[in-house]
Amino acid sequence: MPVNVFLQDNLSALTAAKAPVITWLASQNIVPETLPGRLIRNPMGHLDYQTEQGARLHGAIPPSVAYRDWTPADDGRLAAGGTIIIGSGLGYGINHILTKTPDTHKVLVIEPRADLLLACLGQTDYRPFLAAGKLEFLPPDKKVFEERLRPMDVCFIFGKIHLRSDLPSSQFGPEYARWTAHARARLENISVELSTLRQKQDVMVGNELKNYHRAMSEGSLLGLRGMGQGMAAVVLGAGPSLARFAPELAKRRGRALYATALQTLPALEGTGLRPDICMAIDFRPEMRVCIDNLRDKSFAADIPLIYSTKMDPEVLAMYPGPTLPMWSVGGLATYVMADQEMILDAGGNVGVSLFRFLYACGVSSILLAGQDFSWAGEYTHAPGHHSAAYKHRGTSRHEVTTTNAHGQTIHTTVAYMAAKRDLEQTLREGNIRVCNLYGGGLVIESAKNVTLDEAHRCGALSCAPGSLERFFAALQRARSPRVRPVFAPRAAKWSSSLKNAGNHLEKLFKHPGKKTAEIRTMFQRLTVFFKQDPLYLPYLYNEIMDVSGLCHARTSYGMKDMVEFRHIRKRVLDKVREMDRRLSGPGEKRAA
Repeated sequence: MPVNVFLQDNLSALTAAKAPVITWLASQNIVPETLPGRLIRNPMGHLDYQTEQGARLHGAIPPSVAYRDWTPADDGRLAAGGTIIIGSGLGYGINHILTKTPDTHKVLVIEPRADLLLACLGQTDYRPFLAAGKLEFLPPDKKVFEERLRPMDVCFIFGKIHLRSDLPSSQFGPEYARWTAHARARLENISVELSTLRQKQDVMVGNELKNYHRAMSEGSLLGLRGMGQGMAAVVLGAGPSLARFAPELAKRRGRALYATALQTLPALEGTGLRPDICMAIDFRPEMRVCIDNLRDKSFAADIPLIYSTKMDPEVLAMYPGPTLPMWSVGGLATYVMADQEMILDAGGNVGVSLFRFLYACGVSSILLAGQDFSWAGEYTHAPGHHSAAYKHRGTSRHEVTTTNAHGQTIHTTVAYMAAKRDLEQTLREGNIRVCNLYGGGLVIESAKNVTLDEAHRCGALSCAPGSLERFFAALQRARSPRVRPVFAPRAAKWSSSLKNAGNHLEKLFKHPGKKTAEIRTMFQRLTVFFKQDPLYLPYLYNEIMDVSGLCHARTSYGMKDMVEFRHIRKRVLDKVREMDRRLSGPGEKRAA
């Protein structure tokens, strides 16, 4: 029986493409010559795989039964979408998806077992699909998986990502279930992130442009990097358990840096616990309620606010205390000020942002309090928080019911679970001790649950001598105005280039049926053009996605696509002119 016919051809193609899976396979010490003996015909006559222990992949079940529900519905988004497959299953499921989806549909395969992956690669010639970029085999490496997911934003926005777990493979070990759970969690998180970007990126970067001059005059966080060494920090969340922990911490504060979110300040007012710093990352104008809810504005007069430059400038103007700007990934500073600023991945949760900031400052330990990411009774937040007035009256489609560490029923949301996963990932990447004053909410992995007595005994509320003073001195220095870069205007150049591109497209669209390939190539070139300038790229995110959709989410073209391009071109030029106006004024330093 001929087996492994295509193994070397597929491996050669993957090697030529410098696919990370090749490096992983080489590290597994699998001898391909041993595989033919494991490939057999099952009672139904289908090719099967048998382990040394005698377990079979498919057994007596026809492969067609295992994969009959894998065909994704063609709802108009299939061409722009993708499928992630956990487990290769000798290629039966992979081949099913490859033949049932358009050429533009992306297929990613993660196979945790090297022997099964080699067996799969031996049965089908995947070179055409690999060369076309339709199919990729990934190693069971979370970092590689993350890197590959990021460029799939077009699939998330214009299509749908399907997750398929190979059921026959899952019987061979728990790693398949673990990878399926990890992939599902990452897809949920990225979906939330991209949905926010798609809907709000214009507002967030627009706020940055409005805040640009103020941010430059108020200082930089760069000087705080590493200045928290020897310092214990406490991050206060607004979960229901804060109502219990805040008064206790006020009485036994210890010697630590207390940090919280702007939203949590009203919940702390009246508890006797005043934080040392607070942070705000929310761009919405509704954030004004956090300041309005302070009964006495003087409570915040001495609390420095570290604010995302994406914050609404009108809300920022309301804050009664000192302010210090924070530049974050996805904004104006991402590329052009990388060496001049502390640029943080703020994520979507301010508690996560605070942890990342403190980690960048080099603190020695962090104690979490009020970080419940859930609730047990009617109230979802601690009293004083702007959401505390709302009672939980029943489940909704966004809610998840689960249990806490004590086996008690609690409620959470998809967004909270995504934020908790972001925090857990950050905890795993950090190399500092993290404890959690556990209040009965979701368990935070990598954080040790402690009582207040245990927190004091283990030093979670004790700073090294002089470390707090050193940090506060650095914080004061950080508020000094910085030199403001001034950027050369781009509008004239962009206007000329886009006019020429538009004229060329107008000619092609006179015969769109015959010029499909040339039109797609032109949209590809425009995508590259829109991405050329790292300063302008964040503000043009939606337009880049829209022209990428014209390139990758269309199988044919009509005049409506030309009309859409005209709208995209107008929006691009309007944004470029606005950026020129905001960033090209008189300043102390000129950048190219």
